[in-house]
Amino acid sequence: MKENPFSLSKQKLLEAYRIMRTIREFEERLHVEFARGDIPGFVHLYAGEEASAAGIMAHLNDNDRIASTHRGHGHCIAKGVGVKEMMAEIYGRATGACRGKGGSMHIADLSKGMMGANGILGAGAPLACGAALAAQKLGHSGVGISFVGDGGSNQGMFLESLNLAAVWNLPVVFVVENNGYAESTSVEWAVATDSFVDRATGFGIPGITIDGTDFFAVHEAAGEVIKRAREGGGPSLLECKMVRFYGHFEGDAQTYRAKGELDDIRANKDCIKLFQARVKETGVISQAEFERIDQEIVALVDQAIAEAKAAPLPIAKDLLTDVYVRY
Repeated sequence: MKENPFSLSKQKLLEAYRIMRTIREFEERLHVEFARGDIPGFVHLYAGEEASAAGIMAHLNDNDRIASTHRGHGHCIAKGVGVKEMMAEIYGRATGACRGKGGSMHIADLSKGMMGANGILGAGAPLACGAALAAQKLGHSGVGISFVGDGGSNQGMFLESLNLAAVWNLPVVFVVENNGYAESTSVEWAVATDSFVDRATGFGIPGITIDGTDFFAVHEAAGEVIKRAREGGGPSLLECKMVRFYGHFEGDAQTYRAKGELDDIRANKDCIKLFQARVKETGVISQAEFERIDQEIVALVDQAIAEAKAAPLPIAKDLLTDVYVRY
């Protein structure tokens, strides 16, 4: 085997691949399962964006808090939420991460620092500020991570959160996952600046734009801004320019996309293919090792779906549980 040229060990590289492949398989299977009509509510798939979640969450622990979006399955998996609990939640079952009461857009697991996916655009930013403030006041090195899309970044609460974080010098990182479309509107028509870094600059916050399809670029940049936050350097903004393979929601005809656009991004901007090619070229990980992980993940998702379908639904009295915190 050749010498490892990466800053990550072989074990860490395998873990990163496992996370990305788990997200991809989870989402690809949901695409099929949702079409069967067994899943209640809406589903917004993260397929194509896996490098962002995997690269950022590699630097976090259970004490760090993330606030996700309506497209949050990838963030959940990368933060350590159980695949089986997630699948059961999406099916609305009592064995789900939120006992079947949150569904796809509101999965949460506070034990993993996952404060929740969020059906309200931009609403995660103030939550991440709150988590960062708590870490600051408690005197530990935890950070808050806010995820938002290019469309959600136009919400007032996101901009207010940038200001709050700057004023209080909070240990928070604002991640803008720019996949090019605010639902069906191109970012070129919806955002009055060429770079989200310019928005951060307006609040005195440093920012960086990276290729969100490049796991290594995400991992390196995220490591820098998270380290800065932990050490008291204050907030940062990280723009990940990326692609999504599916529509805004399941059932979206995507008539706003150019002819051949989907084929092109599948062929040339697939973050998992790019990761595999770069790593295999060095000889650090073999194709057989990648395939073994693939097989394990397919089996895991198969089992998660089977168990979710067989799990019980919530009952009427469950409506009154987990509503208020008792101290």
